[in-house]
Amino acid sequence: MWKRTVGFGMVAIGWAGRALAEAGDTTPVAAPREGMNLVEIFKAGGWPMYPLTALSVIGLALILYFLLVLRAESVAPRRWLQKVFELLRQGQGGEARALCDRKPSPLAAVTATALDYVETAKPPQPDLLKEIMIGEGMRQATRIQNQVQYLMDIAVIAPMIGLLGTVVGMLQAFNAVALDLAKAKPMLLAGGVSLALITTVAGLIVAIPAMIAFAYFRNRASGLVARLEMASTDLLTHLLGRAS
Repeated sequence: MWKRTVGFGMVAIGWAGRALAEAGDTTPVAAPREGMNLVEIFKAGGWPMYPLTALSVIGLALILYFLLVLRAESVAPRRWLQKVFELLRQGQGGEARALCDRKPSPLAAVTATALDYVETAKPPQPDLLKEIMIGEGMRQATRIQNQVQYLMDIAVIAPMIGLLGTVVGMLQAFNAVALDLAKAKPMLLAGGVSLALITTVAGLIVAIPAMIAFAYFRNRASGLVARLEMASTDLLTHLLGRAS
């Protein structure tokens, strides 16, 4: 009887000790993170994120600039051309030439070149006048179309920078293993891989909108060049009619 009582007492003490040990272990368990914020993503991407950010700002500025500049009223304003025709019909060639300087545009540049020739050549040669206007028109058309090319340059450069970040990140990840396999830490590997993935994604995020914007403004520029050609043809017809 006494031995049985002692046995039950030892079992009870063991259970009590285990319960106290479990109760004393009150270390809080850290909640799992849901993800990184933008600042952490930027830092994890490393130095390639700085030129990519600069390219994104430049691309956005170009898009806003082209929205303001690549418009019909900025390239070949129809009302402005009608005003020039009215002044020419009234014999105010000097005032029409001054209007080109007051309101500059690609059409104004073509008009100014034509009026300068008509003023200096007595009488003006129709073929030479046409060649002069075509030459200036082509120069203005090239300028309109070339400035849109900057968006394509950004669309090409951004993925290259992202690819460079990918290569650098993978080198960091492999070096963490190659230098000391025993001390290779998962954090070092994760840091290199995150640099590789983040810069690749960031480069594409910058490049894809730039390429879409380039396609849009390229078509828009082509339409404006066609409008400039039609306005220049009307101007040539008007000047030849006055000269005859």
